[in-house]
Parts: sequence; C-alpha cells; structure tokens
Amino acid sequence: MKVRLNLATKPLETHRRFLAGSGALGAVALAVFLVLGWHVYLARKANAEMRAKTANILRQVERLQAQRGTLEKFFGLEENAKLHDRAAFINSLIDARSFNWTRMFMDLEDTLPAGVRVVSVEPKQDRGRVEVKLVIGATNNDAKLKFLQAFEDSRTFTDIQVVAVRAGSPTNNGDPILLELTAEYAGT
Repeated sequence: MKVRLNLATKPLETHRRFLAGSGALGAVALAVFLVLGWHVYLARKANAEMRAKTANILRQVERLQAQRGTLEKFFGLEENAKLHDRAAFINSLIDARSFNWTRMFMDLEDTLPAGVRVVSVEPKQDRGRVEVKLVIGATNNDAKLKFLQAFEDSRTFTDIQVVAVRAGSPTNNGDPILLELTAEYAGT
C-alpha cells in the first residue's frame, strides 16, 4: 500500500485551470491572428492590383497627352490653320443650304394674325442657331398685341426681344405701327 504524504511546507497547488485558460486564450488569439493576417494579405493584394491599374492609367494619360501635343503642333502649322478656316467656311455654307427656310416662313405665316404683315426678315444662322430679325407692320395696337401674344405662344420662335416700336409713315404702305424684334427660330 502506498500512502501519499506531502512533507513540504506548502501544499502542492495545481495550475491546471490557469494552463487550460491560457491555452484556450492562446488558441483564440492564434485564430484571430490568422484571420487578421489573411485580411491584411487580401488588402495588400487588392492594393497592389489598384496600384498596377493606376500606373497603367497614368501611362495611358501620358501617352495621350504626348499625342495631343503632337496634334496641336500639327494643327498649329500655318497651312493647316488655313485649311481649318476653309473647312469651317465650307461647313457654314453647307449648314446654310441644308436649313429649311421654307419651313421657317410657313411657321411665321401661321403665327401672323389678321392686320399684321411682315415688312422685312433678316435670318442669320450661327452654329446651328437661327436668329431672325423682323420688322412687322400692324394696322392698330390690338393687332400688334395679338401678334406679340401669338409669337410668345409659338413653340418655334423663342427668346423674343422687342427692339423698337415706332410710328409708321405713308411710305410703309399705310402701316401706322412698326415693330422691330429679334427671335430665335427653334423649329426644324
């Protein structure tokens, strides 16, 4: 028979709970460390991809800026500038020919009420916009007001500005009121 006898001055203490707790805490810390390490790895990998894309885009921007500088030098030459001016002139002629002036005059005719007539029309086309200067003759104030109301309600004429209203003369075919205005023609 064996008898267990402790002759020490202090009894034997077991550290089993401390060791088990620290082992479990160490395992949790190791798991957290691995998860955070994996997250850092993925973040650095994504960051490296982003840096590579950024560097590629910057190289493309530099290449395009160099091409732009070359093209600006080419188009800055005197002979090419003359060619550009000639092309702009020809394009303006093509635009003027392609505009449907008949349609504009039909729209203007639909807008005119009784007692009002067009004395003069000066259409001017600039970059796709058509500005029309009109001189209108009216038989009386009522006809003038009807014309202005019809012109404002029109969808084809916008940005209407009355330049002047003056009394007519006997040389104006008997129109006692002359109305000068500008408008932008928006019809196509």
